[in-house]
Amino acid sequence: MFERIAPEQHDTLDGVPEPSENPHLVGHGEAASMLAAAYRAGKLPHALLLAGPLGVGKATLAFHLAYHLLKFPRYESAPAELAAPDPESPLFRQIAIGAHPSVLHLTRPANEKTKGFKTVVTVDEIRRVSRFLSMTSHDGGYRVVIVDPADDMNVSAANALLKNLEEPPSRTVFILISHSPGRLLPTIRSRCQMVRLLPLADNDLMEALGGLEPPPPPDEASRRALAERAGGSVRMAVLLTQYGGLEIAEATDAIVRGQNLDVAAAHRIADAVAGRDSAIQFDIFNRHVLDMLVEAASAAALRGDATLANRCSQNWEESRVAIEETGTYNLDRKQHALNMILRLQDTFRM
Repeated sequence: MFERIAPEQHDTLDGVPEPSENPHLVGHGEAASMLAAAYRAGKLPHALLLAGPLGVGKATLAFHLAYHLLKFPRYESAPAELAAPDPESPLFRQIAIGAHPSVLHLTRPANEKTKGFKTVVTVDEIRRVSRFLSMTSHDGGYRVVIVDPADDMNVSAANALLKNLEEPPSRTVFILISHSPGRLLPTIRSRCQMVRLLPLADNDLMEALGGLEPPPPPDEASRRALAERAGGSVRMAVLLTQYGGLEIAEATDAIVRGQNLDVAAAHRIADAVAGRDSAIQFDIFNRHVLDMLVEAASAAALRGDATLANRCSQNWEESRVAIEETGTYNLDRKQHALNMILRLQDTFRM
């Protein structure tokens, strides 16, 4: 039975290991081998940008690399392949619980007002880097800073991180996790070596889901449908099957694509995602709205409809800001959901 030892994060899912406590990296063998080879040759970059879709294993790879660097502090004696973490080892447990003095994991901090988590990686979090790097490594080995995800940094945090990247200390590696690298400052991207991780292949996705409860559906047709919807993302597959993601997406699509606004249906979906215990469903809804706008903008651009593409892009940015402000200022989530539905319907009816 799975027993969580890692601290709870803003995106923690029940029964799903956090990246820091997950000893299994499914897929991404080429990227893992490349990083292991670079370290063994003494050519590991001081800053890595692990880029790819949400939920495909970027942060898990980051923690596996951290484990590898700390287990083999002398690169000359490191193995040719990335070491699989040993869950029984003190090193693994120290990293997993966030207690290893040579690993700093930066993510959205707790929000004392809402008792949840802030919607951004704040500048105060990034300022921890300077204090972390000012301390001498306890064994002369590597120090690892993981920013997860770097996309969530606000402007002040991004500028603070840039200063650290410009003058990196020796035997220190920054690992930035990014779902949308285009949102990062160009100056940050230019100081990192980008490693792109692709969506998981269907068989890898099912392998990753096989270790969770409940397991993926047994029949092949349902597995194919799930894999298509999940887009190679373990996290998305879990959200779809265990948190009502399929129902939320289908209900939102039906309302938005309708000829006239179904007010009662709009209120039902808003109630479903805005409840006190519905933080994950609220996040699913928001992500689906953004995904709909991205897909519509891309399709319009391919058709040569620049007007619709621009409108969808502008509404994507307005929606993103609305999501961030709702979380930051603890605004009415039901009203937010209704506003998002109205914005979507107006976008697609014009």
